[in-house]
Amino acid sequence: MKSTFIKTLGVACIVLSMAGCASNISSSSYNDKQVGQASRTYAGVIVSSRVVDVEGNSSIGGLVGSAAGGVAGSAIGGGFRANALGAIGGALLGGMLGSSLESSASKQQAIEYVIQTESNGMITVAQGMDQPLSNGQKVLVIEGKPTRVVADTRTQK
Repeated sequence: MKSTFIKTLGVACIVLSMAGCASNISSSSYNDKQVGQASRTYAGVIVSSRVVDVEGNSSIGGLVGSAAGGVAGSAIGGGFRANALGAIGGALLGGMLGSSLESSASKQQAIEYVIQTESNGMITVAQGMDQPLSNGQKVLVIEGKPTRVVADTRTQK
């Protein structure tokens, strides 16, 4: 009974710890270090776009899974050697499970835009799907980390 509880608790910890693993790839989100920073901006037109997969991998899932698996495996009982082997095996299996869960939990989709700039250069930017833009649409490319593409709402003269 105690062993089942520890294993269940370990899996719950893995799942809960990875609930926030997917990074924010939205074009409208800034972190606190980006606020107040000047960015170079280029005008252009979207010439092509497509949906792409974004896979996150911070290795937190593997670390949490290893820790939880090690704790759960050490509860096997039967003496010091069995506990040690159980901890090692649990850490290995937990790490693999945690990495797998993190990979599926952090997978997202984005849109990759190919943009013809007004200076006749071409650039490609992938960003979240929260504010999709259309082929042929005039846009502004805001250079930075991350670079963003937004609709150009300037009035035409």
